[in-house]
This record gives sequence, C-alpha cells and structure tokens, in this order.
Amino acid sequence: MSAGPGSPSIGAPGAAAAGHGTADGALLEVRDLKTYFPVLGGLLRRTVGHVYAVDGVNLDIRRGETMGLVGESGCGKTTLGRTILRLEKATAGTVRFDGQDVLALQGRELKRIRGRMQIIFQDPYGSLNPRMPVLDIIGEGLLAQGVKDSKERNKRVEDSLDAVGLRRDYTRRYPHEFSGGQRQRIGIARALALRPDFIVCDEPVSALDVSIQSQILNLLLDLRQDFGFTYLFIAHNLSVVQYISDRVGVMYLGRMVELASVAELYEHPRHPYTVALLSAVPEVERARARKRIVLRGDVPSPVNPPSGCHFHPRCWLRERLGNPEICSTVDPRLAIVGEGHAAACHFADRTQQEQERAATPVVGPAAAPSVAPA
Repeated sequence: MSAGPGSPSIGAPGAAAAGHGTADGALLEVRDLKTYFPVLGGLLRRTVGHVYAVDGVNLDIRRGETMGLVGESGCGKTTLGRTILRLEKATAGTVRFDGQDVLALQGRELKRIRGRMQIIFQDPYGSLNPRMPVLDIIGEGLLAQGVKDSKERNKRVEDSLDAVGLRRDYTRRYPHEFSGGQRQRIGIARALALRPDFIVCDEPVSALDVSIQSQILNLLLDLRQDFGFTYLFIAHNLSVVQYISDRVGVMYLGRMVELASVAELYEHPRHPYTVALLSAVPEVERARARKRIVLRGDVPSPVNPPSGCHFHPRCWLRERLGNPEICSTVDPRLAIVGEGHAAACHFADRTQQEQERAATPVVGPAAAPSVAPA
C-alpha cells in the first residue's frame, strides 16, 4: 500500500525517542502483571472476593514486531492490553515501555507517553462519537497532546485519513455516513495521528465482514512496514493471528500458558490447551486437518480459579498420564521448552507424543469444533 503523498508527516515511530530501549531490542517489558477486580456483596457492598483477570503475566514485545495474543473469551486478553496502556489500574507488577516504568508515571510524563501508546478498539460503531465529525474525532487526541494550531491539526488528521485509504475531504462527515470497514479505518487513523510507537489492536476485525477483515489486516501490515509500528494484536481467530503475527502468546484464565514464534507454535504446540485450540481450526484441505481434541467442561470462574495448574480440570494430557497429583497442587511456571519457545506445563515434553493418541479423527462436516476459541 502506498501511504499517500501527505502521510509521511504522521511520523516513523521510534526514531525520535529510542534512547531508552533495552539491549535485546524489547520496546515493551511486562513483569508479573496482575489486574484484579473486586467482587462486592452484602448490604454494605464490601469486597468478598476478586476477579483474577490478569494473574501474573510476563511478556516482552520487540520493537517493530507484531505480538499476537489469543485465548477464549474471558481469559484476560483485553484486560492485559488495557492495563498496559493504563486504561485499567494494575494491582501489581511492572510495565516498562522504552525503559520507562509506565505504572509509576504521573502528570505530564504520563500524558507524554500515552501519546506514544495507542489503541484500536474492537467495535467500529461504539468507539466513535456519533455527534462528532471525523475531524474532531481524530483531532481530539491531538488537541489533548498539545497540538493547538488548527491548521497543523487539520493537516495531520487529513494525513492520517490518507494513510488508511480514505479521502482527505471526509473530515466533515459523521460516523453514520460510513460503512463498518470505513469506520474501523477512521479508528486506525485516530491512533496514527498521534505518531505512536506502540499500538494495541483489540480484536480490530472481529466485528467486520470476512471480506473487509482481509482489507483491514493488509492495511495494518502495510502501515507497520511503512512506519515501523509495534503491535499487540489481540484476537480469538487463530487463522487471523497466524496471518499477521511474528510471535504468539496463548492466555488461559488470566495467565500466559505458551509463547513462541508463529511457525513454531502452529507446528509444534507444547501446551495441551494450545493443542486443543489449534485442533478446532477448520482446514480446507483434508490432508492438513488436525485430529480433534474436545475439552470437557466449561472454563472455570476467574473468581475462584482451580489450584495448581488452572487448566488441569479440563486437561486431556493429564488424563492420558493418569491424573498426576502435581497438576492439581503445583502451579507450573512459564519455562523454556525450545528455542524461543516457552510453555507453562509440567509435562510439556510429553504433549506432542500424547496428542496423536488422545485425538479422534476428523470425519466430514460433523467434526465442527465443539470447543473453539470464543
């Protein structure tokens, strides 16, 4: 995609403020991040428990890469992204962005770094104010970041529209005058206008038609190539994540259970939950279809997660190994199981060996996924 004649002015991220990055090139470092929400009960509305939405996540995202994040609905993907941006309050842990502790910043420093960290929301309809024209929707962030000159602000709005494939004269139109795909492009333009380094893409294509999804995905890839953006791409569609990501993290009940490059994770999954998710992905070619592994029961409540490994009540691998006690008593930590590959499972070395024996063959259309990432 050509970014258009005016779009270079929206900036190539990272060039101006790259002085604090770590030696290994990590732009974002998340350490033991926790986000708990109180559960209130009784007449006095006292705290009687917590929702463990994000429960000790560790994650590094390198400058210029796309990190995919997948898992079932309610696993904490969106909360993790919002906590990194401080749209949700962290309970514990650290988030370092380009060497700065995001959770410790206040006032002007926090405002400045927020301009470098943006988000593309899931809902292209609900994320745009229906009473504001496009000029004000995109320009609002610029105004908040101190761009007071109206001519400069208008030009940056037009440049952003041009970069996402919309006409520059759309600035006076209102959201109801656009299609769903065009609205999502406006949401992307709003993020671009502030010249960010890092963008959280919170399921940006899940609310769009399939034909429009491919256009938005290709747009995001082109923008990353043109401007060097770093993405955290949150999705539940494993095929979409495979297409756009460099590395993939798998979350289950608030925890990261596997982390690897796209090729490694999709070819050699080492956590039993990842194996089950991938087996639910439909394949056009029968020869490439994976054998189905159907998970039993529902996802446990994040208010009262299981002891030990959170996945053990539904784990097919544990059943194959005779239900070892360690799974229900000892919490497995994310550990290296291969080059650039980490998994949180006591028996990660047995996963590939056992999955063929545990799965049942796919037979025609009746094998539609009974348990798929929601």
